[in-house]
Amino acid sequence: MLIAVDFDGTIVEHKYPAIGREIPFATETLKHLIRDGHRLILWTIRHGRTLQEAVDWCKERGVEFYAINSDYAEQDVATEERSPKVKCDLYIDDRNVGGLPDWGTIYDMITNNLTYETINPALQGDGGQKKKKKGWLF
Repeated sequence: MLIAVDFDGTIVEHKYPAIGREIPFATETLKHLIRDGHRLILWTIRHGRTLQEAVDWCKERGVEFYAINSDYAEQDVATEERSPKVKCDLYIDDRNVGGLPDWGTIYDMITNNLTYETINPALQGDGGQKKKKKGWLF
């Protein structure tokens, strides 16, 4: 699976342009995903020096990405006016609807092909409950 992973607020706490503390189990989970054969893309708003700092931070912890802000490693995003939207199977981002689950849950979802609704029925549109009729027609 090709997985795009945000940096600030997802791998580390929000402290941009500095690098915040690691969110518990983020890098361990990412290393497990890589060992499981998934290709990870670092997908972040960071660029230039701050991007390199994020890449280096991850590399120091044993997380090396398949690509950075691009669909594949050979793509030269430096020559483009803006980073393209990456095409992948899954995005892991703290700005998801419903927020960011803990990294253990994320790993479980990916490995067992679970949806957010599967692990938390309260997130279903009806809250997991049947709607009561309001009147004789509706």
